[in-house]
Amino acid sequence: MVDFQCLWTGVQGRGCSIDLYAAHWFVFGSGSLDGFEYFVSWLISLGRESFEKVADCPDLLIELPQVLRHLDLKRAYSGSKKARSRDVLRRLEEEGPDFEQLASVACEAYERITGSEGVGLYEAVRGRGVFGSFPLVPALGGVPEGEQWDFEDLGELVRRLPRIARHRGL
Repeated sequence: MVDFQCLWTGVQGRGCSIDLYAAHWFVFGSGSLDGFEYFVSWLISLGRESFEKVADCPDLLIELPQVLRHLDLKRAYSGSKKARSRDVLRRLEEEGPDFEQLASVACEAYERITGSEGVGLYEAVRGRGVFGSFPLVPALGGVPEGEQWDFEDLGELVRRLPRIARHRGL
């Protein structure tokens, strides 16, 4: 469990970049720090190829089939009749870019097996010299890695995330 949590922490940290945060913000219209953490877990759940592709180039997020499907469902929901909208809303929630529970798999197993709180797992991970990027707490200095930029600067969006900018009609 400790080995898994060490690996998880490293992989999850690789997704904690300002450009991936911006891609998440512009594609899904959401920018909460918790939501970004759950999004990174979801992105990891898509598999190594998808995760690494987007971690290396956050602009490729808009090309993932799962993202395009989600955006199609979102459009369908906004244009659907009330009778159909409940089904579309349910599918939107089920297939949304959020997998909060995935990040706590090792902790839950640790608690079941040891009978103690998951704090011991995180202490063991830190004892191995592994420190995570999440949770992001700006007051404690926790922000995504990379050069910070103004998301309201559309020229910067076009420069940094051209595929996402084109998708947004810029």
